[in-house]
Amino acid sequence: MAIEKAVLGGGCFWCLDAVFREVSGVTDVVSGYAGGARPNPSYEQICTGATGHAEVVQLSFDSNVISFRDLLEIFFTIHDPTTLNRQGGDIGTQYRSVIFYQDALQKQIAEEVISTLESHTGISGPVVTQIAEAVPFWPAEVYHQNYFAQHPGQGYCQIVIAPKLNAFRKKFLR
Repeated sequence: MAIEKAVLGGGCFWCLDAVFREVSGVTDVVSGYAGGARPNPSYEQICTGATGHAEVVQLSFDSNVISFRDLLEIFFTIHDPTTLNRQGGDIGTQYRSVIFYQDALQKQIAEEVISTLESHTGISGPVVTQIAEAVPFWPAEVYHQNYFAQHPGQGYCQIVIAPKLNAFRKKFLR
């Protein structure tokens, strides 16, 4: 096994968490925070938008099973990379679209994927996804981990997460 890390933010981390838990080759998913100034922030602190953190997931993946490029293809399918600091009804800098690359190769792949996305698809506008160097990752509180599986009947899970999960399954789990 060749375990690598990826840190991605694309709106509420509950959505990303639910999808990436179903991806073959992803060995661990941790919801958390990255990109802000305050060490070990709380959910309440990042919700103010004042800490500068984004809601992200840290993925551990076996690159012999799934590539970083393939992870990004899934990532760009399950969120809108053309809306700045927003995903649906979730608004604020903590919901920004961001890739925290772990090394030069991940940075290059992210740039290539975004370039291809902008030039070869019918997206509605320019991609606003930030590509940023890896920064400290802070795990979110325990109650945020694997949220969808813990609360499948909750309104947000049914209205927002379930459709994204179904779209992912339809496209990638044939």
